Amino acid sequence: MIYPYDNATQTRWDHGEFQVQLCAPNNPRPIGFCDGTAADLAELRALAESEGAEGFAIAKKQLKSGREIWTLGG
Repeated sequence: MIYPYDNATQTRWDHGEFQVQLCAPNNPRPIGFCDGTAADLAELRALAESEGAEGFAIAKKQLKSGREIWTLGG
């Protein structure tokens, strides 16, 4: 499940409750958070297709903590 960015979800990320932070290119504020499951990837792909995105690409960055930052688009 994708959780949109707000103060509460940012706090949950800070406490390690989410495994993945979702970002847009050239935007310092996250889009949202998720756990990085196959269902999350399917949901992101469906959102991209519904918004008319021509391609679906994710750049994944592994953090030292084991969590990831996914930059959507490209």
